[in-house]
Amino acid sequence: MSSANDDQWRRPEPTPRQQRIDIWTGLAAVLVGLASLALANNTGYFPYGAAPAWPEQVLWTVAVTLPLAWRRSRPELSALIVAAAFITVQVRAVPELQLSTIALLVALYTLGAWGRDRRRSRRLRLTVIVAMFGWICVSYLGFLAELPADAFAEATGPLPPLLANIVYTLLANGLYFGFAYFAGETAWVAARREDQLRTQAELLRSQAEELQRSQAEARERAVVGERLRIARELHDVVAHHVSVMGVQAAACRRVLDRDPDKARTALAAIEQTARTAIDELRRMLGLLRAVGTDGERPDSAGVAHLDRLVARAREAGLTATLSVYGDPVPLPESLSQAVYRIVQEAVTNTLKHAGASLLDVRIRYLASDVEVDVKDDGRAHTPGATGGLGLIGIRERVAAHDGELEAGPQPTGGFRVRARFPRPALVEQAA
Repeated sequence: MSSANDDQWRRPEPTPRQQRIDIWTGLAAVLVGLASLALANNTGYFPYGAAPAWPEQVLWTVAVTLPLAWRRSRPELSALIVAAAFITVQVRAVPELQLSTIALLVALYTLGAWGRDRRRSRRLRLTVIVAMFGWICVSYLGFLAELPADAFAEATGPLPPLLANIVYTLLANGLYFGFAYFAGETAWVAARREDQLRTQAELLRSQAEELQRSQAEARERAVVGERLRIARELHDVVAHHVSVMGVQAAACRRVLDRDPDKARTALAAIEQTARTAIDELRRMLGLLRAVGTDGERPDSAGVAHLDRLVARAREAGLTATLSVYGDPVPLPESLSQAVYRIVQEAVTNTLKHAGASLLDVRIRYLASDVEVDVKDDGRAHTPGATGGLGLIGIRERVAAHDGELEAGPQPTGGFRVRARFPRPALVEQAA
């Protein structure tokens, strides 16, 4: 019923509430035992002979019931005291039998259910049971010595009366003690399994918390990585504009005296380029700058190269289309790259997760906005409560350009990513 590993487990100490319950249980057992003793004396039933004086009867009745008050906190001591007092009650012919027997069985059960050391608990219980059967044999010898010749005169049945009496006594006591022993074992096994389940639940809870922390760290790394990538691209854009300003300033210096009109044109170009560079620099300062490692040049990532992404999707087996609505306007390089990256990430997610067959990419130049819309017909997957890592990158790019993002499964099936950027900013930035 138990293994070596089971024997190493120690049941936790009883709680303060359980200890209080045991104290009240012990006191209640004492009161009921004394009431049972009084009733036994009043009936005049003295199975073990003449009873001792009242004080001694009370003493042994209390001794056999009061140890139940610490039956779970000190199960070994409680069982030993109850067993010793139980035998003494019968040796001293105290007429109280019912509560004494119940107290002994409860003490044996509790020792099996709450014994800290399993091996010692088994040995003590077996020792008590053997002692009880030894006492039964001794008392039977005394019973036989005083048995009158006509004790079984009215007995009927196929077995000899004395043998039937012995078998009945041994069988009844075997059932009592066997029930107390195995009920205690069962209670202990149930407590061990409950503790194991609680430990496993705590372990699973700890693993779930660790997984959540890992996911949060992964999302944070994705955000940082995407910001680094955006910052690198913005740095290249700003560097390009500053280089253009230097060339235009040099040209203005050469023609300033000879051709004032050309100089004014160059200065206007410098002014416009400076505005664009300042706006790009403002975006870049909100991000960490680092050199990316994706191997793709910024000048190859823009609206003009979206057809390459769609072509790659077709090569992967999708029926992919790219549509442009409205009159295209020049986009700042950073925004053009952001549109490209959004479509790139949406296409990648479709190929990885959606199991789609159709992909529709649309660029809309509206009156006050520029909109990117990517839809597929695959499974309506949900990346998670806070979005997948790819959506984190898309969200960062949209936020960097003061845009709005919608991403999620569609009621009719498939997944959709739609980003919208305000046109007023485009008008100021367009060269």
